[in-house]
Amino acid sequence: MPIPLMVRPELLAADLHGKTYVITGANSGIGLVTAQQLARQGATVVMGVRRVQEGQRVAADMMRELPAAQLFVYRLDLDDLASVRSFAQEVIQHHPSLQGLVNNAGVMNTPFGRTRDGFETQFGVNHLGHFLLTNLLLDSLIAGAPSRVVNLSSYFHEFSMGRKGEIHFDDLNYHRRPFDSWEAYAQSKLANLLHARELARRVAGTGVTAVSVNPGFVRTNLMSIPVPMWLQRLLIIPVLRLAGLIEPWEGTQTSLHALLAPEVEQHSGAYYSQIARYRDKAARQGGWPLASPNPVAHDDIVAERLWTVSEALVAAKPPAQS
Repeated sequence: MPIPLMVRPELLAADLHGKTYVITGANSGIGLVTAQQLARQGATVVMGVRRVQEGQRVAADMMRELPAAQLFVYRLDLDDLASVRSFAQEVIQHHPSLQGLVNNAGVMNTPFGRTRDGFETQFGVNHLGHFLLTNLLLDSLIAGAPSRVVNLSSYFHEFSMGRKGEIHFDDLNYHRRPFDSWEAYAQSKLANLLHARELARRVAGTGVTAVSVNPGFVRTNLMSIPVPMWLQRLLIIPVLRLAGLIEPWEGTQTSLHALLAPEVEQHSGAYYSQIARYRDKAARQGGWPLASPNPVAHDDIVAERLWTVSEALVAAKPPAQS
């Protein structure tokens, strides 16, 4: 596999005092590492977490290393749109001006289930929860412009264990067709990419830049391997590294680049990818940005239709944009 792409050192040394970033799923994995780096650079970080006690513990650990860190932990359950609205209200009340929103949290390959609002779990959590959150925080992002919205997608938006990434408008939430978990995951990750693409079009001229990213094949909590940890370290992880497995710090690089690199403003709506095992070998080295190998990812008609459908599903319209 190619060498992972890494953020330019000067971007990781930039002074972020006075800037505020919201990160969903900031208590573990890529979200935690992203929060740690932004806090290290002086930013105020709002951590959206399902388990507040765990989030507070993680924040306390961070503050032992960074006593001056400005960290705020608020409850956010993307499985419940009422929780999304409550979280957004708390953020707006305490942080009316934002410089970044990282839609990082997510679930992968879950058994069939539904969110509290009746959506298929992966589509509801990965896409609709973040779609609503972004809409609700849009005024704060405009107030804090120049600002960024970064959606964590996946290279599985192209193919997910052989299932093609598509948006199944005829049955988005598996009310009629047989459920396939990897197919549902691919749909949700393609939705993340299309959401950023359409958002970029709608907020053009406001100073808000929206992009989607693929962090790569990262060793995170999304990987559930039912064998002892010592065996994972000895055998499984080395084998997976040969297949492209990277560590959370490497997986965070694309999110940090999307948040901090000045040139990203010239590519609003684009897709940024860490190295990954795409079917197209030319894409496997990644790219900041990278033209997605999935043709649907470039379809503006699908992106606009997904926005309209999603808006109706969450029943929350963002401020009108020209």
